[in-house]
Amino acid sequence: MRINDDITLQDWELTESFTRSSGPGGQNVNKVSSAVELRFEAERSPNLPAPVKTRLKRLAGRRWSLDGALILRVEDTRSQARNREIARARLVELIQQALKRPKPRIGTRPTLASKRRRLESKAHRADIKALRNAPKPD
Repeated sequence: MRINDDITLQDWELTESFTRSSGPGGQNVNKVSSAVELRFEAERSPNLPAPVKTRLKRLAGRRWSLDGALILRVEDTRSQARNREIARARLVELIQQALKRPKPRIGTRPTLASKRRRLESKAHRADIKALRNAPKPD
């Protein structure tokens, strides 16, 4: 499976299994295995660099198994072939997201004017709340 110009996944890295799915399909749901479980051996993949693997693991969340595989389960449609296409498209999309390096955040300091505005608004709010109190007896 081709991800981009540099990365192509081998057949041994992908495993598909089919099970009966819940959802739409009527009586057909009980007979046909239309749900697809796509398993991608991400940790053992020689085609993905280490930083991409760590980003992919973070993006995958609980879809990442303990043995380092990414498991995608799709049961969106009644068609097994369509579910396979959707699963593969989602895998490609996840890997492409993991390929993008996040931009490092540059910390900034608030300007003097913004500090003054913040303090003035706090003082104004405090005055409004102070006026809500009952007047003190003399």
